[in-house]
Parts: sequence; structure tokens; C-alpha cells
Amino acid sequence: MDKYQEQATKTEAEVFSEKSDKPNLAFVDGQNMHFGTTKCYKCAARLKISIKEIKLADCNCGNAWEVNLAKLRVYLKENYNVSEAYYLLGNLKDNNADMYNEIQKAGFILVFKEHHNKSKSKKKGNVDADLVFEVMKNLIDNQNFNQVVLISGDGDYKKLVSYLITKKRFKKILFPNKQFASSLYNELGGEAFDCLENLKTYIA
Repeated sequence: MDKYQEQATKTEAEVFSEKSDKPNLAFVDGQNMHFGTTKCYKCAARLKISIKEIKLADCNCGNAWEVNLAKLRVYLKENYNVSEAYYLLGNLKDNNADMYNEIQKAGFILVFKEHHNKSKSKKKGNVDADLVFEVMKNLIDNQNFNQVVLISGDGDYKKLVSYLITKKRFKKILFPNKQFASSLYNELGGEAFDCLENLKTYIA
């Protein structure tokens, strides 16, 4: 019996057992995490400015905070056995070079959204489709990982999460901000998600 016949005769339980010995992958929606942690809607309303304009230093109520990316990467490794963590961002900008270097030094793999230079879309920072593509590409081409950890509260990923669950390839979704996480995830049950707010002791 050759290796292909041998693989074909394996039960689903056997295949899952083999995968469970492998590390996991993490995918971070960079914009969603940034807005969910460093932006304070309460203080934006108090100052009468838009949520895009408000800065971390403008918050005096304590709701806004900054994730230490190096600590987050260590946390993902130690608690979710994450071997590779992909950090997805919108369009590449030269004036953000320092930020990109910081993300990479923390141990994340940077992935930028593809878009046309002349695009007038207001959603250049939206990486939903790109993140889903990266996850599905790994499911098809990468045999060296077990499950997926997702960092985002965007409801657009709900179908992806449901699919991963049916295939036993879902580990956890971490919401940057529980208050603004999509209610679509409520049906999954509390064991399926956690909040970065709960992890401040380890990642702030």
C-alpha cells in the first residue's frame, strides 16, 4: 500500500489526531484590532470629534489602551501554540515604515491588502477578503498546521469561522473589544471566543 492509499484509508478521527500534534496559525485584522483597542467612542463623543480623529492620548476614561505586539505574539505562542501569526493591513504607506518594522520585529508576518493605485474606495483598510483568502490558502496548501486563531470582532468572518468549526480547524476568536464585536458570534458559545480586554495583564 503506497502513502496515498494509506492516507485514503485513515479515519477522520485519525487524521484529526495527527493534526492536533501540529501548531496553530493566527490571523490578525490589524485595523479592527487598532480601532477596538486604541479608540474610545465615549471620549470621541465627549470631545465631539470622529472616532478616526481621536488619539489614544485623548482618552481620559481608561477605555482606550495599546496592545504590546511582542507580548501578544508570545501570548499566542504560549497559550494557543501559534507558530505563525499573520498581521493584515490595508494599503502600504511609506510614512508608516516604522510601524511596519515594529510589527515584524514583534514576530508577525505582514500581509497588505491588494488594491489598485487609482482606487477611490473608502474601504482601503478593509482586509476581510484578504484575510479569508489567506486562511483558505493555508487550508489548501499548508499541511503543517492544525487550527486557526482569529483576532477580530468583524461579523464578516462569521461564515469563515462556522466553516472552520465544521472542519475542526477552528481554535479561538479573540475580540479586540467585546462591546463592538458582532452579535453573530453569540451563537457560538463563550468557549469559542475571548476578549483582548481580558488579557491586558499579559499583552499591554
